[in-house]
Amino acid sequence: MNLRLSGCMTNPRYTPLAQSLPASVPFVGPETQERQRGAPFVARLGANENVFGPSPRAVEAMRGATGDIWMYGDPENHNLRHALAEYHSVSPENIVVGEGIDGLLGYLVRLLVGQGDTVVTSDGAYPTFNYHVAGFGGVIHTVPYRDDHEDPQALFTKAAEVEAKLVYLANPDNPMGSWHSGTDIVAVLDALPDGCLLVLDEAYVECAPDGTAAPVPADDPRLIRMRTFSKVYGMAGARVGYAIGASDLISAFNKVRNHFGMNKAAQAGALAALQDEVWLLQIRARISDARERINAIALENGLHPLPSATNFVAIDCGQDGVFAKAVLESLVAQGVFVRMPFAAPQNRCIRVSCGDASNLGAFAASLPKALADARALNV
Repeated sequence: MNLRLSGCMTNPRYTPLAQSLPASVPFVGPETQERQRGAPFVARLGANENVFGPSPRAVEAMRGATGDIWMYGDPENHNLRHALAEYHSVSPENIVVGEGIDGLLGYLVRLLVGQGDTVVTSDGAYPTFNYHVAGFGGVIHTVPYRDDHEDPQALFTKAAEVEAKLVYLANPDNPMGSWHSGTDIVAVLDALPDGCLLVLDEAYVECAPDGTAAPVPADDPRLIRMRTFSKVYGMAGARVGYAIGASDLISAFNKVRNHFGMNKAAQAGALAALQDEVWLLQIRARISDARERINAIALENGLHPLPSATNFVAIDCGQDGVFAKAVLESLVAQGVFVRMPFAAPQNRCIRVSCGDASNLGAFAASLPKALADARALNV
């Protein structure tokens, strides 16, 4: 029987879990906001992209690969994995490459989290991890930040209480820019309960002071470290991330990952970027200079910039989340795209990505009005 002709309708039979989930994404993109406001942003300072761009060698490599873009990328990511292994002095069997850290987090959660399984993260930490956990039916437990830092000891204690399978910790942290030394993290690793895996997100570690990376062997079964080409390497749009972990865990990714998820141009660009140490040093210096400029702009306006080991600065607006949101909304209305933490008390801040002179000039020009607008609403 033709159901359409008979007047009957059919619908996809979603799983109960899918039916329970909101149709949302962790972040509203700047392009969406531009469409809503009917105008482009004059300063794009909200997504923690590297506005200074990738290595010219990476750009040339990607351009050269476009003629072969009709071919699938190497499903084993052989050349990039081996180059990363040499760079980190580990075995290629300790490296998995994926579609950014976000993609790798999705695969990891798929491997380890089923309906009702527990995980632990910080209240207000990177929300994409939570998005993946919810998508596989996991139960999220949170602990608060301590002095605007994620609290490893509290995370591990909570993990023991709830028998968590995963603990998520970003070092340096997004959205606050704070960090712990790698030795401090190692010092509390023994408190991680048996059977629990630490997901150590080191997306910003190349921006951070020496000694921030955790000095642990790649085959330590207690943790997996996530890295990316989206930040210092300036290739956010290419979606290239990788993880370093014990070989058995890394091998397990092959059970669930999209083997053709990496395109040839992205693979070629990441390989070239990794080999351009001079460019990396230049970008680190430019990020440092930009952080100092953001700090100065904040202080000139009577605000308090928080110390940062990332390519952004969290700026304490001095009141609560309502006031900070009003500041943000005025900046957006003036064409300056920024974001803010979503959980109290960190939501008293706005978060401003490092930019060039034009971007930060627009921010400096718009911030006084944004503060005036927010104060007018709070009178």
